[in-house]
Amino acid sequence: MMYDKYIQLLKSLINTPSLSREEENAARVIRDFLSSVNIPFKTKQHNTWALNRYFEEGKPVILLNSHIDTVKPAKGWTVDPFEANDEGNKLTGLGSNDAGGPLVSLLATFVHFYGQQHLPFNLVYAATAEEEISGKNGLASVLGDMPVADFAIIGEPTKMQVAIAEKGLMVFDCTAKGQSGHAARNEGVNALYIAIDDIQRLRNFKFEKVSELLGPVKITVTQIEAGSQHNVIPSSCNFVVDVRTNEFYTNQQVLETIDKLIESEVRPRSLRLNSSGIDPNHPFVKRAKSMGFNCYGSPTTSDQAVISFPSVKLGPGDSARSHTANEYILKTEIFEGIRKYIELLEGLELVGSKK
Repeated sequence: MMYDKYIQLLKSLINTPSLSREEENAARVIRDFLSSVNIPFKTKQHNTWALNRYFEEGKPVILLNSHIDTVKPAKGWTVDPFEANDEGNKLTGLGSNDAGGPLVSLLATFVHFYGQQHLPFNLVYAATAEEEISGKNGLASVLGDMPVADFAIIGEPTKMQVAIAEKGLMVFDCTAKGQSGHAARNEGVNALYIAIDDIQRLRNFKFEKVSELLGPVKITVTQIEAGSQHNVIPSSCNFVVDVRTNEFYTNQQVLETIDKLIESEVRPRSLRLNSSGIDPNHPFVKRAKSMGFNCYGSPTTSDQAVISFPSVKLGPGDSARSHTANEYILKTEIFEGIRKYIELLEGLELVGSKK
């Protein structure tokens, strides 16, 4: 089949360990492929990008982006996660679904349009690093080096449904402070009890504004740690809170609300990953809807959070398989993804883009 070389590319990527911050070899795989099809590219650290051959100043710019890094293998793999396991239509391996399938499908789409003259837009393909850890040396680090984009397709496994909004993400490290004492006597201030009260407040608290696409702000306590031995009142208790925001609240606003709500000290790891979205009347969204694509709000975050221009999240594969043991993607999903990406871009007109 005409797209078999992209399946082979995906196999090579699976066979090349590329944990976040360790993507050098995977970046080389992408660069070797671009060289093999005579497409020049630019690099910065573990990021690689290319422009279509007849790039014309003044035309709207569309960014096609996905990431080359993976999480660490989850427990429970029954095959080698770093070796592509090809079972006919099914391709199993770490990063096959998140986001190898979207990555190679967007590349195939870019190559399809690469040498075409008189396109109504310019294309930039970018294979970037550190998405899984929201790192600073990924997409955010190269946006200033690439042509300014008017619109982006961020390749993630969405079953080729169009995510027109996604939740933001914050992680809070919280510390309840008490005073140590002997557990046998009525002394000390138990930090664990303070933390439990705060966790109950977080569990019961509801932000007022609920998004039609993204639902409510979601607060989840995911880790807790306290105490050194059974007979000592703990003087401190640490717990971690995962917060997923909607478009009605900035991360700063949510931080201030939670900081006032609980007694524990609240330290955000980052405020960078705000909720993102696109105007439902954007030309790409209207085209997708006219072609029968389902549009929805995504509960997970992606590199959309680090860009300021309109974007959608769209790609073959299923988010439910991401970060799981025996992660896989179907070859037919990749072929369908390439076809649908191309159909969406053919004839697309970005009205009102910068000149």
